Amino acid sequence: MDALKSIRTLDQDKIDIVNQLLLPHIIEYVQIETIEQAHDAIRSMKIRGAPAIGSLASLSIASTLSSAVKATPRPDFLASPASLEAYIAPKLEYLVTARPTAVNLGAATRRLAKVLSQAVTAHQQQSEPRVSDTDAAVAIANDIIAEAKLIGGEDKAQNITYVQVGWRLAAQAHRRLEKVPKCSDRVQHWATERHWDSLRIYTNKDFSRGHITPKQPHTIKDLGSYPTIRSLPRYNIHTCRLTSLELHTLSIPSTMICDTMVGSLFQHKSMHAVVVGADRIARNGDTANKIGTYNAAVLAARHKIAFIVVAPTSSVDLSIADGSGIPIEHRPPLEACLVRGALHPPSYDAAGHKVQAQVLITPGAVGETEGGVYNPSFDVTPAELITAIVTEKYVAVKREGEASFELLREAEEAE
Repeated sequence: MDALKSIRTLDQDKIDIVNQLLLPHIIEYVQIETIEQAHDAIRSMKIRGAPAIGSLASLSIASTLSSAVKATPRPDFLASPASLEAYIAPKLEYLVTARPTAVNLGAATRRLAKVLSQAVTAHQQQSEPRVSDTDAAVAIANDIIAEAKLIGGEDKAQNITYVQVGWRLAAQAHRRLEKVPKCSDRVQHWATERHWDSLRIYTNKDFSRGHITPKQPHTIKDLGSYPTIRSLPRYNIHTCRLTSLELHTLSIPSTMICDTMVGSLFQHKSMHAVVVGADRIARNGDTANKIGTYNAAVLAARHKIAFIVVAPTSSVDLSIADGSGIPIEHRPPLEACLVRGALHPPSYDAAGHKVQAQVLITPGAVGETEGGVYNPSFDVTPAELITAIVTEKYVAVKREGEASFELLREAEEAE
């Protein structure tokens, strides 16, 4: 299962990520050596999943600083705390621009910025005898490295917590729901791609321990918008490619559908729940997730199907009151006009890999015309359509008669 890990760190200076653009046909790891490469990997969606991109951004900072500390001679930005701050602060701001909607990315960079700022201030206020500027800069760099590694490891730790307590927490919430998902139930699932957080609630799968519970739900997963003029395709069709790969690898029975089939599915099949992840959750429970989630939530409400958000607490942004404050990323128009995958019938290259291709499925001018494509990456599902929010620390349900959650209260009670 090691091949399914989004990020591998073989030592503190080397980071490898699996190139999700090539999955499921080719498993290829890409080495990330610079902050700019990390930004490109996040922006181009070589790596996805809100916790994963926060981890990669942090680890890229750690790798850069670790190499600098070991270098002989050391780079100029380690000459003093001020020069270190002048170098790193813009890098942190730059990383956030790769995927602005995902709260984990911003939260990770803010944590590192806080460590940097507090350490620089402490050095400036230090009374005699003072350490040299160079030694102080190196010490601050090491503090940032330690914090970055801590952030990078939290995603895995949270997922292990899901395995240990996620099912119990979900069951507690489900007892308060009209329909209770069980291991044998049909569940429509929309997964993230860093350890597939929302899927883990139902599979109880721990990659590091190679354990699967004996009974699995029948999972309905979503392909992405069907390629017609009325419903533009998602460029990378991640859920189809990546969730399919995991479910197939784990021998979990599943059925693939397209976005436009959700209504028909709910009409003709007895569904117990829709389970989704989240890129950012506002304080009242409004949730930003991959585009099309809102559609499914509306249809689930129409058919009285439980709609459950599963995400780490790091995806909860208590600084934002509601969904209107969540920034929504818009992807390049051309991405909506392209699809990619392996040739069929299959053709193989010299290494034995399936040959892949990228094709244009619209008139060429569509992706190049201003206003020709509406291509947001995310939509916001209002809290009133969400049945429960499951995290590694708590399960949030709404009070009787309320349309929103009180996640600040949940967070305080969980501490």
